[in-house]
Order: sequence, then structure tokens, then C-alpha cells
Amino acid sequence: MSGWHSVTIKVPFASSKHALIAKQVIDVDRELQPQAVKRELSVDGNNLIASFDTLTVRLARLTVNAFLENVDLVVRTIEGFGEDAEKPPVRSQS
Repeated sequence: MSGWHSVTIKVPFASSKHALIAKQVIDVDRELQPQAVKRELSVDGNNLIASFDTLTVRLARLTVNAFLENVDLVVRTIEGFGEDAEKPPVRSQS
């Protein structure tokens, strides 16, 4: 892509399951300027890999910053609820 700026980020997770969860959560949100920002997310082992192509360096910075904020939120959510979310619900006996 001539004139485009490319950035690739590899984010390690504790497990491939966590990396896949992060990908699925972040993939739901589309880029606000799809004509100016191209994003591709993939998982390789325990790593979430994000590749961005943007028309300007400023858009690269803004896009990467927003992506990292999303990753931070996913990581904090997994830390807070990950183990409990995988346990079967406790049924109360009345």
C-alpha cells in the first residue's frame, strides 16, 4: 500500500484461550474510518497480533492507542472474572 503507514503489535497473553477471547472482543468494534485505517487481528499461540495500515502517522498513533486501551480493558476483565466465569454456576438449594 503506497503511502500507507504500517504498524504491527504482538501482545502476549497467559494462554491462547485468553488471546482468542481478546481477539473476539476487540474484533466486534469496527474502525471508525475504514477508508483510512485497515486493521487485521490474529492469534498465534498465546499472542494477539494486530496489524494496522493507516493513511497518516497521526492515525497510526491514535489507532494503536485505542487498541491498547481495549487490550487493557480485556486483560483487566479477564483478571477480574476469568477464573470465576469458567466455573459452573452455583445453584442455591431452597
